[in-house]
Amino acid sequence: ILNDACIPAMSEVGCMFEEGQVFVPEMLIAARAMQGVVDILRPHLLKSGAKPVGTIIIGTVAGDMHDIGKNLVGMMLEGNGFAVIDLGVDVAPAKFVAAVQEHQPALVGMSALLTTTMPGIKLTIDALDKAGLRGSVKIMVGGAPVTEEFARTIGADGFAPDAGGAARHARALLGLT
Repeated sequence: ILNDACIPAMSEVGCMFEEGQVFVPEMLIAARAMQGVVDILRPHLLKSGAKPVGTIIIGTVAGDMHDIGKNLVGMMLEGNGFAVIDLGVDVAPAKFVAAVQEHQPALVGMSALLTTTMPGIKLTIDALDKAGLRGSVKIMVGGAPVTEEFARTIGADGFAPDAGGAARHARALLGLT
């Protein structure tokens, strides 16, 4: 159900969003429907021993309380087979470090909606580096003011310009495409 129907459907919704064929309300409806399917299937997947394609930690960086985009990204990632650990908003670099140590994800996703909180992304990357964890995870960033150039400048591995492309970019970063 997930691999043959839901994940391809969510990928299509993401592509349509990127192309401007659907908008945030339609994407939210699709993501919520997918979340419903995942909620129903989760006990069956756990019983069957099915493994997620990877674990991803997401959060909005320190000082930023915005979460609509992050939440949408989380739903799109989960709909594409990832186990998502959402740290929430206003996440300090130390909390990202602790979560990486605890969960050992393949990828960390960080968002910022305010230009004033964008430096928090770099501070978090530096904290992961200082803790000796930077080499063990890929880092993808996004948010309204975040650009691909900014992502490169701060040492992120990837950038997603919108929630629709986040899962596709995550899969590509992890070599799952």
